[in-house]
Amino acid sequence: MSIKVKRSRAQPIARLLTNSGDINQLMRLSRLIDQAQRHLRAHLPEEMREHIFVGGFREGRLTLISGQASWLTWLRFEQRLLLDLLHQLPGFEGVNGFTFKVRPVRPIVTPPRNTRSLSVDAGKTLAECADDTTNPALKRALERLASHARPSNK
Repeated sequence: MSIKVKRSRAQPIARLLTNSGDINQLMRLSRLIDQAQRHLRAHLPEEMREHIFVGGFREGRLTLISGQASWLTWLRFEQRLLLDLLHQLPGFEGVNGFTFKVRPVRPIVTPPRNTRSLSVDAGKTLAECADDTTNPALKRALERLASHARPSNK
């Protein structure tokens, strides 16, 4: 027995964002959550900023997440201040409370940059090729590559 699958055609992202209400609404909510997180973090004490995350917005309640309960305990006492801060932002007038959650938070770690260097001879060869090339785009690319060569120890 075979299962037939209807194949859908790929659509440009611009069409998906303008025509689809669900994706458009999701993108709007994502921007609002990011805006709320930046605004709240700007007004939190320095030592607390990196530990508080806005997790979502549902039924008039904004979810705040932290890896430690102690940070959220402090925020519980400051709910009135946090609500006043949020009501300053357009789109957050409907926030009437918070949901606090302690969850393991894995910070975003940028991968180490993988750099490569060229030998002096390879740099000279690339520079010579750039000198002999008439195509301006290729010439610039070869010169850029040649500039990555290790400096000679003379």
